[in-house]
Amino acid sequence: MKLAIPWPKSVQANVSGCKALPTILVGMFFRVLADAVLVLHLAFIVFAVAGGLLLWRWPRLVWLHVPAVLWGVGIEMSGGMCPLTPLENRLRQLAGEAGYAGGFIEHYLLPLIYPPGLTPSGQWVLGGCLAVFNVLVYASWWRGRERGPRKG
Repeated sequence: MKLAIPWPKSVQANVSGCKALPTILVGMFFRVLADAVLVLHLAFIVFAVAGGLLLWRWPRLVWLHVPAVLWGVGIEMSGGMCPLTPLENRLRQLAGEAGYAGGFIEHYLLPLIYPPGLTPSGQWVLGGCLAVFNVLVYASWWRGRERGPRKG
């Protein structure tokens, strides 16, 4: 699917008769946006999984991390799809590429670390692992706060 934008004649005249250039630039723009959404999506997942480890350095980060973990666990356990996935797919379609079926995890992460075909029970396992890991991180962080700074 190619995006056809009616460019003003002044723009068409400035490209020295090359009418494909604006279409190419628009495609590149949407491709860059789709890649940016992909990077943001991956950064969010990494933050939701491991962001609790940053609490020892930046304790106020708890106010961002807890909602991220709750969102991640909720999406996984409900079998839902993060809204960034359809956004990325739509941007890829606007760039003239094919989107992909399924969610971000199924498309990018599962082929790397899990067998193909994420099932609802597999999503429950992922959500449970995310929850348990972060409960352990927060328990350790909280115990460290109660003890106070080490003297030595």
